[in-house]
Amino acid sequence: MKKRTWLIKLRKRKKMTQQEVASKAFIERSYYAQIESGIRKPSPEVTIKLGEVLDFHASSFNLEENPFSIALKNAPVILAHCDTQLRYTWIFNTPDLIPEDHIGKTDLELSENDGNRALMELKQDVLDRETPISRVISIPLSSGEIAYNVYAHPLLNEEGTIIGVATASTEIHNNRPDNVLEGN
Repeated sequence: MKKRTWLIKLRKRKKMTQQEVASKAFIERSYYAQIESGIRKPSPEVTIKLGEVLDFHASSFNLEENPFSIALKNAPVILAHCDTQLRYTWIFNTPDLIPEDHIGKTDLELSENDGNRALMELKQDVLDRETPISRVISIPLSSGEIAYNVYAHPLLNEEGTIIGVATASTEIHNNRPDNVLEGN
């Protein structure tokens, strides 16, 4: 297992030490250090506690080892989680940037452009309406402008409270500008 740089970035964004995170999650600091370094995978209970302390969805740990990750690695699909401030807490398969560069940032902090503004608007609409929404959004990348069908849905914690938005973006081959397809 490789080092969980996304987890380290989330901890540092909160300006917390490993000891502080471990104390708030009711675990030993050495155990938490092993989780960050990728030596150990936390139990489901610890995963939930860490998510509460660092504001991420517990499924982030399961997604990193999911067999679908291998199938999706070279697919034109981007999966992501963000918090209620629309800052990334986890991302998989992103073009142009190292995934860890996204953690703790919004789309507009990564790059100000119309596509990222539309992506932020979609996520905010999901939070406001508390329902899944799908839209076609064009994003400028180094390889040119790519249109994605972006499906976004509320991300819930164990109590059913909205803690963010999860997105699945699939590259499409035509460049239809921001055609909106909404629904459940």
